[in-house]
Amino acid sequence: MPEEKAQPVTCCVCKEQKDISEMIPGELIRESIVELIRKKYPEWTSDCFICIKDLNKFRAEYVQDVLEMEKGEITAIEEEVVKSLAKQELLSRNINAEFERQLTLGEKASDKLAEFGGSWRFIMLFMSVLFVWIVINTINVFRHPFDPFPYILLNLILSCIAAIQAPVIMMSQNRVEAKDRMRSEYDYKINLKAELEIRHLNEKIDHLLRNQWHRLLEIQEIQLELMEELTRGKAK
Repeated sequence: MPEEKAQPVTCCVCKEQKDISEMIPGELIRESIVELIRKKYPEWTSDCFICIKDLNKFRAEYVQDVLEMEKGEITAIEEEVVKSLAKQELLSRNINAEFERQLTLGEKASDKLAEFGGSWRFIMLFMSVLFVWIVINTINVFRHPFDPFPYILLNLILSCIAAIQAPVIMMSQNRVEAKDRMRSEYDYKINLKAELEIRHLNEKIDHLLRNQWHRLLEIQEIQLELMEELTRGKAK
């Protein structure tokens, strides 16, 4: 008895009736291709059939979308990082300007006195005053020297200057230490932010590489399916 000819099957995409050998059931198509088909044909179900010609079109479109996504993914990550940085407050600041705004009038005066007391100008001026003081009270410029030898008044003035100069210098040093502490705190924050951003980028790169391997394997599987279909077609 002659073999009964198989009934033609309608393709759910092109709506053409073709031989069953030219059709692929929906349940055998990989999910990623099915999602692409459903975007254009929402009525698609696993019970539908699709002809090999239309299936190959969707396979090629899927591979093209994957390749375009791979090309643009690095740029998308860069844009995301830039946006995340733009939304956050910048930690880098001018510590000197910010510290200067917090100083009171007395603190500024003490800094100026400490700066002047630790300069060559102060040393030269002070030595000149001492020299003039000693000369005036030694060679009897006046009939009665106001501070004769051993210059008790001069010693008293020098002691008072030293007593005042020491705490002024200490006040200035304390503010320098406070500025250093503030600078180290900001350095720590900046380093911490940089470390977190680097970790975030490393995680994104790892995620990107995993996705690339997955997509490459998927493309390879699609190619193998096409080769198997071509081999079956030639065998027939």
